[in-house]
Parts: sequence; C-alpha cells; structure tokens
Amino acid sequence: MRSPQELEKAMTHTVEPSTLATPAVGLSPRKLPPALRRRVPRYSDLAPLMQFKKPEFSKAARLNRASTIWELRDIAKRRTPKAPFDYTDGAAESELTLRRAREAFQDIEFRPGILRDVSSIDLSTEILGQESRLPVGIAPTGFTRMMQSEGEYAGSQAAEAAGIPYTLSTMGTASIEDVAAAAPAGRNWFQLYLWTDRERSLELIERAAKAGNDTLMVTVDTAVAGARLRDVRNGLTIPPALTLKTVLDASYRPAWWINFLTHEPLTFASLSRYSGTVAELINSMFDPTLTFDDLDWLRDTWKGNLVVKGIQTVDDARKVVDHGADGIVLSNHGGRQLDRAPIPLHLLPEVSAALKAANSKAAIMLDTGIMSGADIVAALALGADFTLIGRAYLYGLMAGGRAGVDRAIQILEKDMARTMALLGVSRISELNPDHVRLLGR
Repeated sequence: MRSPQELEKAMTHTVEPSTLATPAVGLSPRKLPPALRRRVPRYSDLAPLMQFKKPEFSKAARLNRASTIWELRDIAKRRTPKAPFDYTDGAAESELTLRRAREAFQDIEFRPGILRDVSSIDLSTEILGQESRLPVGIAPTGFTRMMQSEGEYAGSQAAEAAGIPYTLSTMGTASIEDVAAAAPAGRNWFQLYLWTDRERSLELIERAAKAGNDTLMVTVDTAVAGARLRDVRNGLTIPPALTLKTVLDASYRPAWWINFLTHEPLTFASLSRYSGTVAELINSMFDPTLTFDDLDWLRDTWKGNLVVKGIQTVDDARKVVDHGADGIVLSNHGGRQLDRAPIPLHLLPEVSAALKAANSKAAIMLDTGIMSGADIVAALALGADFTLIGRAYLYGLMAGGRAGVDRAIQILEKDMARTMALLGVSRISELNPDHVRLLGR
C-alpha cells in the first residue's frame, strides 16, 4: 500500500484540459487561468474534507440540534404519549382560534431600519416594577408533571436561571411552597382561579404572599370549561383518568412511563390541603357567577401586583384597569376555551392605544400563538410590554425536562436578538409600530 506522501506525489501532475470536461463556451482551454484548470485532486486537498464527525445520540445533543420551537415539538411528540401530548398541543373544538393566533404572527411583515449600530443587543425590560432579563415569562400551565415528570420544578428553575418570571398555576402539580423552595432566587408569580368559596381563595392568596410571590394573576375566561375534543377522544379527563388505550400508548415511550410510575402520583398540589375530591374542587374553581365586584374584593385582599388574564375586548381592558388591575394579559387561553375567540395580536394595537389615551400605566402582556423570538419582537413592537409562553416551553419540557426548557428559552433569546439586530434596534424601548405591518389573509 502506498503512503500518503507517495499518493500525493502521484496525484500532483496537472491533467490536460482537453482530457476532461469541455470548458465554458467562449474560453479556450489553454487560456484558462490556473485556478480554473481541472486537475486530479491531491491527497492534501481531500484530507481536510474527510473528517467524519462521530454521531451523538445523547439527550443534550438531540436538544442542541433543535434550532426552533417547532423542532422541540417534534422531539416532544416522539417522547410523549398521545394523551398528555394532545392535552398540551390541542385547543377547543375545531382549534380555529389557535390556528389563527399562529397565522397572525406569520402574517407579520417586518420593516427594518438600516445603518444602525446593533453590535450590542439588550433584551432586558421592566415588568411590574422589576427587571426581567428577557421580555418573556413562563405562563401558568395546569397538570405540568403529566407532560414530563420534572414539571413545574423544571419550569421554575429554568426561569430562575434565565432571569425571567415563572407563573405557577392553581392547577399545578407542585405546591406554592415547593416551587418557592426549588427556585428561591427566582421571580415567582401565582395564577388564581377565583372561587365562590372565598375562604379557599383566601388561603391560596395568603400562601402565595407568604412564599414570596409578588404578582397574583387571576384568570377570568373560564366561566365553564372549553370543549377540548382531543382530550375527549383520548379518554383524558380532568382529573386525568387514563384508559387502557392511553396506557398502551404510554408503554411505547418507556422513559415517560418509567418516570410516571416512579415519581410521586400526580395531584393538584396547591389544593391538597382541602377535603373533598379533586373534581369537586375543579367545579368550584370554574365559577360562572364572577363579576367585577369579585375583582374589587380581590384588589382589596391582595397587596402585591394584580394581573387579570383572559382579556379579549378593548372595553374589558379598560374596565379591569379601572377596577385596580396593575396589568392585563391579552389571552384567549391558548385557544382552549372559546373557539373563534379574538386573536390577542390583532387586539393588541387597539388596547394599547386605548390605555395610552387613558394615561394608564397598566402593563400589557400577551400570550397565545408565540412560537419564536420573532413573534415576541412583533408583539412588543405593536404595543405589548411583555409576553408569556405556555406551549413553547412545554414542548421543551416534554423534549428533555429541565434541559429542554433551557433550550426553548435559548432558542427564543437567540431569535429575539437576531430579529432586533436585523430590524436595526438594539434595545426593547426602540421597538415601535413602524417596525411591523399586519398583513391581511
């Protein structure tokens, strides 16, 4: 066998152009510049190209290969049984609201400025009196440990590490106290369903305050539960009752199944101190009798920041601010309640204009449909002060636990920084409606 040196020496002679492919029309073979004359490649030319990377199959490698939230969703779908995946991924009825919310972001046209210094991008912003390193926080999600066993612990710790707020749901599977202990340096918020039984509500409010939560987020778009048909078809109820079909489906995802069996059983952790069944507690959570008088009671009771989630009209935005809300979340519950509900991104410019006209200092937040950092930048440009992600981080959670949530946040941060640089802005305060245009569909 020849040595590499012998091979290279044998391959160094130049081949006459006439013996190879015909050169471009109009050029004489013998008048070609040296760089364009064909020759047999030398070993030294090929050697740098023949570097085969060892394949990596670890969880970390798989997550690092994901460069979009959609790719995390693909991983999550492979790793998660159909029932919990659809619980996260699905929406109400024909799911038109969720589809339209995502289409609204797709229909954004950016209008970049040029010749701006964007060598340094600052994504930090102030929300409800404190700084957040990024203009996005984690939205409240129910039964999170059903999606992946690390659940709320992964979400709160990832938020703590990223320097952004984390919101625990009343229907979470980790208690207020446990989340505070898991992320002691994090900014923890608590989401509340205001019940008819004020004593139960009051106890949760007091526990949230004692655990250091500075913001209470009351959800007001759940007079009754939406028709989440994927859950019905999968036999998944609230509380979950897994059928033989869903158990068999879970068995094809052994990691999920092992985690499910070897960790503490799923419960609504913040409600575990109450007597009665979980179903009875849920029935009392979704109270169809709530009015603005109840909001007044809550404002008098809670001394921290009060945010009202589920605003879907300009008039209601004005009203809740008049009743003492420090912030609002334009949200249709991720499309999981009323199908064909208003799209938060479409509503945003009008709400922003109305509150500015009233000289309101209330924070405007937005969720539903966010799947990229560019979506977040578009919302900020149209008047949002802050955004919240639910599914986007849950896809990361299902894809890889805490590491998956970290990856989701990293993807969004990189998207935001790149989008802002290409728009010609270096900080959040420079974004304005001139940077975007809503296209008609």
